[in-house]
Amino acid sequence: MPSLKAIRNRIGAVKNTQKITRAMKMVSAAKLNRAQQAIIEARPYAQRLMQVLHDVALRAETQDHPLLARREPVQRTMLIVVTADRGLCGAFNANIIRRAERYIAEETAAGKEVSLGLVGRKGTDHFRRRRGNVEAEFRDVFVGGLGFADAKNIGDWIVDHYVSAAPPLDEVSLVYNEFKSAVSQKVTVEKLLPIDPTELAEAGGTGTEFIYEPDKEALLNLLLPLYVNFEVFRVLLESLASEHGARMSAMENATTNAAEMLGALQLQYNRGRQAAITKELMEIIGGAEALKG
Repeated sequence: MPSLKAIRNRIGAVKNTQKITRAMKMVSAAKLNRAQQAIIEARPYAQRLMQVLHDVALRAETQDHPLLARREPVQRTMLIVVTADRGLCGAFNANIIRRAERYIAEETAAGKEVSLGLVGRKGTDHFRRRRGNVEAEFRDVFVGGLGFADAKNIGDWIVDHYVSAAPPLDEVSLVYNEFKSAVSQKVTVEKLLPIDPTELAEAGGTGTEFIYEPDKEALLNLLLPLYVNFEVFRVLLESLASEHGARMSAMENATTNAAEMLGALQLQYNRGRQAAITKELMEIIGGAEALKG
């Protein structure tokens, strides 16, 4: 049995850890509220952008723009893996990495070549250790505040690489944690390129015929990259909110576990102290009896 001093030290260490986890939970809760607000504020623009793009792209031919062109059969695909830059958020990063590895295994088994674009330090470190086919790394995206410029940097690279890669890419997909609630995140694999106008039907178009000025090609050159950038921005916002939710839940569980551990340690300390007092009393009584004799 450990000494009473060791138990006291352990109790002090657990109390300090509990203070840290409680503070981290409160910080994550505040950041989660801001991340949720950012998602809500981005929705009207995203909805309108999808409506306009639906009306324009649905009337375009696939050869009108390389981001609409379908390449069959699909032989080369790229997966954009969105993880966090930091840990202490439960299974948030591990779930994404496992899903990405499963995707790679499935596509490779089907005879496809898979390359990776990595967003976030955790995913980058993991696939670098395993010598994955990494095309690009984007670290510290979530450090210091996430802005549209960060998403545009990633989106522009995806578009340029998709159009100019040699041999050409046939498909680009994203894997990320979709935000459901503060305690629920869903690992999602979503195809980003090529853009399928029929999949934008959920946004609902106006059904109006347009006269294009200057022309349809110029409009597609503007709208399609903008759509990719905003989709990347939406995914980053979802991932950020999911990360804060996962960290808040993990810190809440850690705080609860620390309280339970403190209860067990306090009980152990009380029993040890009681045993020490009993032993001292027995020694005093034994000494008194010896003196009487």
